[in-house]
Amino acid sequence: MRRQDLERILRVDQAGEYGAVRIYKGQLAVLKANPALQTMAEHEEEHLKKFNQLLITHKISPTLFQPLWSIAAYGLGVATALAGEKTAHACTIAVETVIDDHYRQQEEELQGQPDYAEVLQVIQECHQDELVHRQIAMDQGGQEAPCFPVIDQVISTLSKAAIWLSSRF
Repeated sequence: MRRQDLERILRVDQAGEYGAVRIYKGQLAVLKANPALQTMAEHEEEHLKKFNQLLITHKISPTLFQPLWSIAAYGLGVATALAGEKTAHACTIAVETVIDDHYRQQEEELQGQPDYAEVLQVIQECHQDELVHRQIAMDQGGQEAPCFPVIDQVISTLSKAAIWLSSRF
């Protein structure tokens, strides 16, 4: 694996976890004491700490888009929460479905790379949590949100665009 590939992987994963933290902060600003959202937010904070440490360890800078992701993700969190708890959970379903695919691809890419075993382990641990988050959001009625297919498509598309941009800049 080339250094450039490692940089891409860690930069985009740190950006994704940063965005997830900001989405939950926005949702919790509106929905306040929501135990499901609070639990998922705490997991995302832990994921972000792990990826921040990996960036430091491997001397990689975060994406140049981080200031934009801060505003956009928080706004997405607030907007989905204002539309209701089920819409907030629909946001989680959409994001985590994209992340499931994304982490699977990275796991395949990192298999058989002993120099990056720690990176693979962090991705696998975070991936498992993300699958749990998606299931929690489904159990909380996220798929019953008004206009779920539209919400899912829009947020999925935005997530994929953020991944593409963050992996390159």
